[in-house]
Amino acid sequence: MESILHIFDDILFVVFAINIAYLLVYSMAAALHPTQSKPARATKHRRIAILIPAYKEDAVIHECVRSCLKQNYPPDKFDTVVISDRMTAETNASLAALHIILVTVRFEKSTKSKSLNHAMAVIGNNYDIAVILDADNVISDTFLSDINDMFDSHPDIEIVQAHRVAKNRNNSIAFLDGISEEINNSIFRLGHAQLGMSAALIGSGMAFNYRLFRETMAGIRAVGGFDRELELTLLLQNKRFYYLQDTRVWDEKIQSHDDFSRQRRRWLSAQWHYSVLFARYLPTAFRAGQWDFCDKLYQQFSMPRLLLIGFTFLIALGWSFLRTSWSLKWWALFVCLAIALLIAIPRYYYNRRLWRALCSLPYTFFIMAGNIFKLRGANKTFIHTKHGK
Repeated sequence: MESILHIFDDILFVVFAINIAYLLVYSMAAALHPTQSKPARATKHRRIAILIPAYKEDAVIHECVRSCLKQNYPPDKFDTVVISDRMTAETNASLAALHIILVTVRFEKSTKSKSLNHAMAVIGNNYDIAVILDADNVISDTFLSDINDMFDSHPDIEIVQAHRVAKNRNNSIAFLDGISEEINNSIFRLGHAQLGMSAALIGSGMAFNYRLFRETMAGIRAVGGFDRELELTLLLQNKRFYYLQDTRVWDEKIQSHDDFSRQRRRWLSAQWHYSVLFARYLPTAFRAGQWDFCDKLYQQFSMPRLLLIGFTFLIALGWSFLRTSWSLKWWALFVCLAIALLIAIPRYYYNRRLWRALCSLPYTFFIMAGNIFKLRGANKTFIHTKHGK
């Protein structure tokens, strides 16, 4: 029995060690090379469509639209397209009075992919770039210029992800959510870009070659996690994702444990669903040297970070009481994980609020762990996270 337990512990340790080593390598890559060179100013202004799916987003949509209309970019070279799904008549009327294109939809089962596909069918093909924002996003007045400069810098650039940051840090949950976003930026975007890999897409603050986006979205049927299906589909086509670290898009962070639970359940379900859906392509991609796709599929199969933190700590703590000698390697692994995450957090998050936010980690871990048992059917239902007060 002892030997079986030892073998099980060794196997489990290797699985966790691979997960943690992956995070540590890319976190260090981001920390050692924290900046990127900005592209030169573009020689021409491309036509841009800003697409904003808005499902019951009456509380935040106007702030997003105002930031779009304040762009330091020729007004005749971009359109702001709001796809209104189940917003009130008053909201739609006020939006229609602005210099935007308002597309109203009402699906029996709403999804972002349906909204985006419908909007592109309405506005047509007279665009070069599609920018995707969430209704709670806010962009700086140079956002479109930065995107245009990036596309102009090299003819092969077709997909760009901007640097999404927290718009609010008003409580511990929002503060932690903002930290999580920045860890993702460091590891899955900047770290990957510095090592010559594709940056990860987020779901908003993204820009695409318009034709490529429209053609690819026509085959996307995702209910939840449309960005995951889009990302893996494009990587199978050998497309590369570039990262604009200094181009910010502000995103509202969740503010309650209930919203955290719903959001993470949606993410977990999408992660598992697309892991299984795209796993059949792995052997072919590996033989063809499609390392970006292989890397992304590994991310889908890897353990979510909050669960990795919690389970590594609990295993180390458990062995400390049962098999002290076995616990040492687990504590070393926990330290490596802590280093990987701490160096990925921007310095401005290091203040007194960080400690208070970290104290809420155990509770959020148990919420996340509980979601493992609530995944059935989650990816077949649109789970909306409410924004605004």
